[in-house]
Amino acid sequence: MEVRARLKFVRGAPRKAQLVADLIRGKGSGEALNILNFTKKAAAKILVKVLKSALANATQKKTIDVDRLYIKKVTIDQGPTMKRFQPRALGRATTIRKRTSHITLVLDEE
Repeated sequence: MEVRARLKFVRGAPRKAQLVADLIRGKGSGEALNILNFTKKAAAKILVKVLKSALANATQKKTIDVDRLYIKKVTIDQGPTMKRFQPRALGRATTIRKRTSHITLVLDEE
């Protein structure tokens, strides 16, 4: 039985978070938590939060054995981009794009 958790409008580029998501895709939930705890990327802390949320969702369902869960699917989609401006030389301005992500994590039993 599948369990899912979503985190939307996360401040962080989806391309950077995708690198961390590739590390845990298909792994067991305990192993994935160990990998994320020792990964030195900012997106790893966010993915730990989503994974713990999915595990908490699984404990609410009495039919699921939490020890047998693995990460079936991790998708990181692009959210809306906030546009800010930075002043530059000769009265010009350049756009700064602050990207956001939508993270979906699906757990399933083996």
